[in-house]
Amino acid sequence: MFNSHFCGGTILNERWILTAAHCTIGQSRYLMQVVVGTNSLILGGDRYAVEEIIIHESYNGNVIVNDVSLIRVTRDIQFSERVQPIALPSEDTGAEKELMLSGWGRTSYPGTLPLQLQMINLTSLSVERCQNIYSNIHQVFESQICSLTKSGEGACHGDSGGPLVEGNTVVGIVSWGMPCARGYPDVYSRVYSFKNWIEEQISSFVPY
Repeated sequence: MFNSHFCGGTILNERWILTAAHCTIGQSRYLMQVVVGTNSLILGGDRYAVEEIIIHESYNGNVIVNDVSLIRVTRDIQFSERVQPIALPSEDTGAEKELMLSGWGRTSYPGTLPLQLQMINLTSLSVERCQNIYSNIHQVFESQICSLTKSGEGACHGDSGGPLVEGNTVVGIVSWGMPCARGYPDVYSRVYSFKNWIEEQISSFVPY
């Protein structure tokens, strides 16, 4: 928005981007652009105007649940070696899975945004363990995935709305957390929980 980066997203196909509802709620599609095909925060890439924003009808920003949104761009995204879609998961993600997070989140907290895309390897936690950690702080739902770094820290690297990946599928959407806080996991919308909703929104969409 206004040439400033504010959230990440995941390419699902030629027209659709998966992101977080807290990124798109209250935003005007006329002021938003999708940039693909660059690892630089400020240079390169191809820009696409936004045709439609769809926010999960049960999104609740107070407790942060159902934090899922879809963006449809106005023209087909041109795929290349740098620009590819990623698949939705065919099965749920359990605990102790090796995952990867990418984004332009801060590399320390507080700190400035990095100019190059950051990546970090993470391990998934069980929902029960995550709920126990956050028991007196914040509610964690079954429709969410939690992760920690190998050093037991929350990741600083995640953009809101950005992808948490297992192999060649997107399994999480960056939702909330306590950045870089030791012992406090990052929390993502669990893509598998919203797979049917995502597919229904895409298949039933009627262009203007």
